[in-house]
Amino acid sequence: MTRVLLADDERLLRLALAGLLELEADIEVVAQAENGRQAVQLALRHRPDVVLLDLEMPELDGIDAAIEILAAHPEQAIVLLTRHGRPGVLRRALRAGIRGFVSKAVDPERLAQVIADVQAGRRYIDSDISTAAMMDDNPLTDRELELLRLTVEGLSVREMSLRIHLAPGTVRNYLSSAMQKTGSASRHEAARVATDRNWL
Repeated sequence: MTRVLLADDERLLRLALAGLLELEADIEVVAQAENGRQAVQLALRHRPDVVLLDLEMPELDGIDAAIEILAAHPEQAIVLLTRHGRPGVLRRALRAGIRGFVSKAVDPERLAQVIADVQAGRRYIDSDISTAAMMDDNPLTDRELELLRLTVEGLSVREMSLRIHLAPGTVRNYLSSAMQKTGSASRHEAARVATDRNWL
């Protein structure tokens, strides 16, 4: 029996998905979370075989929640569920150690197979998402993307430097490079360009 933790802030969707998974003979949903912070707490408490995380949740998004869970239990199998398969998000997820990356439009039977695959140590990436990632023409470095994400969060340069442990001048240099690559007049405009092009 595969023990699963399911986290999604949309209650109706979460309950529906939990019900569908429970129909599988070899899956038991042992806990449900409504935000990323609760997902971390429940994952550490229940130690499920597989954690299913929605990408977009309050308090912690799916990737940040995964990072915290994996920091405590590096072998934890995690699958990210998303409506938006942006290449930049896929890269972040894989770097974090997430084993599965699945569209929310996935067929329930296919999701059950993905759960079995990641529990067995394999990876699964939705084919449409992986194709988009291979065709990606993103010129930005990982660090530039990270700083543009922090820009979207509303952090100042000083707050960014404290968050990622870089000098403010170094942060400005990365942001300036991102602005140049995107043809933008400000870091906020560069973040908008990166978002519009599905790089973030």
